[in-house]
Amino acid sequence: MRTAMRVIIGLIGLFNISIGLGFLLMPAKLGAAFFVSPIGDQGMATLRADFPGFFIGASVFALVGAWRGAARPLLVPMLMLGLALFGRIISLMSEGVLPTSIQPMVAEAVMVALLAIAYRQFAAAPAKG
Repeated sequence: MRTAMRVIIGLIGLFNISIGLGFLLMPAKLGAAFFVSPIGDQGMATLRADFPGFFIGASVFALVGAWRGAARPLLVPMLMLGLALFGRIISLMSEGVLPTSIQPMVAEAVMVALLAIAYRQFAAAPAKG
């Protein structure tokens, strides 16, 4: 189970790194996929800075946790994805449910759940070395 969780968390990390790199290299395309459009050059800079910072930042810690089989690094992506999910819940309460609301929430909830399972698994049998 431990090895399977390391692979799953590694895949989560790689998935989110690909999103972060997409925002860095193709911000308009990824922005449109996420229903975000920049206003001017500074808006484009924000897409290139903030979104990769979120996705790649969380991914680095997921990958470190997966590589080492260590629980503590997984707290970072759990927190970041949990905060994103919380923001989406606030949006549901203030704007209502849209046809596009549920899919990203499910993805974030599944990732948080898998990270939490891995956290418990890795904490129960600490990493060696």
